[in-house]
Amino acid sequence: MSSTLEKYNLKEVINASGRMTALGVSTPQPEVVDTLCFGVNHYFEMKDLVNKTGEYIARLLDVENAVVVSCASAGIAQSVAAMIVRGDAYRLENLHAHAHAVPNEIVIAKGHNVNFGAPVGTMIQLGGGRVVEAGWANECSAAQLSAAINANTAAIVYIKSHHCVQKSMLSVAEAAEVAKAHQVPLIVDAAAEEDLKLYYQQGADLVIYSGAKAIEGPTSGLVIGKHQYVEWVKQQSAGIGRAMKVGKEGILGLTHAIEIYLQRSQETGQEMVSKMTPFIDGLNALTGIRSRVVWDSAGRDIARAEVNFDAAAFGMSAKEAVSKLQQGNPAIYCRAYKANEGTIEFDVRSVSQAQLSQVLAAMTQLTQE
Repeated sequence: MSSTLEKYNLKEVINASGRMTALGVSTPQPEVVDTLCFGVNHYFEMKDLVNKTGEYIARLLDVENAVVVSCASAGIAQSVAAMIVRGDAYRLENLHAHAHAVPNEIVIAKGHNVNFGAPVGTMIQLGGGRVVEAGWANECSAAQLSAAINANTAAIVYIKSHHCVQKSMLSVAEAAEVAKAHQVPLIVDAAAEEDLKLYYQQGADLVIYSGAKAIEGPTSGLVIGKHQYVEWVKQQSAGIGRAMKVGKEGILGLTHAIEIYLQRSQETGQEMVSKMTPFIDGLNALTGIRSRVVWDSAGRDIARAEVNFDAAAFGMSAKEAVSKLQQGNPAIYCRAYKANEGTIEFDVRSVSQAQLSQVLAAMTQLTQE
């Protein structure tokens, strides 16, 4: 590893921010790496590989159909395109050439129209959709979602993410009822979610996951759902999906990662609490710092260490501390969404005890600068 870092003049990174795309997301299990290597070194009939692995994943998850894509963002774009193209050969090849006299509006709660590293709206537009916001930034009820649907609605998109507004938002199940009442498909982006069956069971027609986040597979995405809709997503490989294609190794690697993910026990939030307790105690010994356990805002069983800064007592603001931690070697990344409010979080899922000691040492060093 050190030789690779030296070769390209790269810094080692301690990822205490969670499974973030900006840091390479996650590290697959050795068995998944072996499958990736097998995929790289063999040839396949790609359509057959896509179909057979999709069938295998569908059986594992007890859904009608599934397909591996290049990432969750590609899954959004291709799912939207699928609901607009709907198997039409001409629209498939000419989606962006001109307007088409078919429904293309994608209804999304205003509080879900977020930037997760890129705007959700951009992914919808890549799929040929036009964003129509329902409700307000801080609320969207079933009635408000329903009111935004009309004859030009191609689909509803629901974003299940910590990036979104959580309060006063309808649930996936409620959105599914609205979709069913209006006979339009519901697409759920559940990129970082851990339950691979829940949203399909709650009535979503297509559900999209990141292959590299909770599942800890290679860079990839997964689209599951109703058989015909997934088949239309597959057809996008001859349309916009050509620019988003996933390799043979990614398809095989994610399929194996899903199998492992379903079989092994997952680290619980309480186990995370136990892991981070000495770390939190160490942080609380620093002047100007108050640290405590907080739970994932989107409702997942994930515990994190919240750190609140008294800038005057600590000697610098939370934003300044974030910058200095990132500039170190190793570079330390935390969750800095609320740094402007004087608060950061450390996510310990991808951090060893030794690395937690390094993070504490780096925080201690900041008090001496």
